[in-house]
Amino acid sequence: MLVNDFSQLPVMSSERNVKGMISWKSIGSKLALGQQCVTVDDCLDKQHELKEDASIFDAITIISQHDCVLVRDGENKISGVVTAADINEQYHVLAEPFLLLGDIENCIRIMISAKFTPIELAEIRDPEDKEREINDASDLSFGEYKRLLEKPERWEKVDLKIDRLTFIKELDKVREIRNDIMHFDPDGIQDDALDTLRRFRGFLVRLQNLSA
Repeated sequence: MLVNDFSQLPVMSSERNVKGMISWKSIGSKLALGQQCVTVDDCLDKQHELKEDASIFDAITIISQHDCVLVRDGENKISGVVTAADINEQYHVLAEPFLLLGDIENCIRIMISAKFTPIELAEIRDPEDKEREINDASDLSFGEYKRLLEKPERWEKVDLKIDRLTFIKELDKVREIRNDIMHFDPDGIQDDALDTLRRFRGFLVRLQNLSA
């Protein structure tokens, strides 16, 4: 466990037969209670299992209580183990694009909120959505952010000493990525798209810090 940085391991007599789980938690519990902890068998805990086609929500429930769950395949063999670290990593993969987009949108809103009146913001509202009320920057879409800032006279009001066309080009990339994410592309977000979000978010944060 130390060599391979494992927190827990199944103890098995065959690929189908599991005797139990040994973990740093089970070892520590035995030692803390002054109980014998010499062999693996001394420190076994009961294992918890799920079929490979079980809901991930069932796995989360078990893992929250027992730290891990063993997975059995269609031939009833143990095919792997899912741990809290695995769930955390998968959550990060799924959540990061949404968190980055949220940060990007907040930065843009801060950038324009004090520069334009509600009337000016309403002027760039999507022509097909004229009934939608625009009171402040939070009511705008990504496409409307682009429409607002691509005009030179409006860009001057933001007072950023950077190239307008470059900024608009990057903003449009983010808009397209956002559309893909919000339509739940089954292939998930591509690495280059995720890098684009990270870079643009970092760029906006640096601009904010410089203007603070």
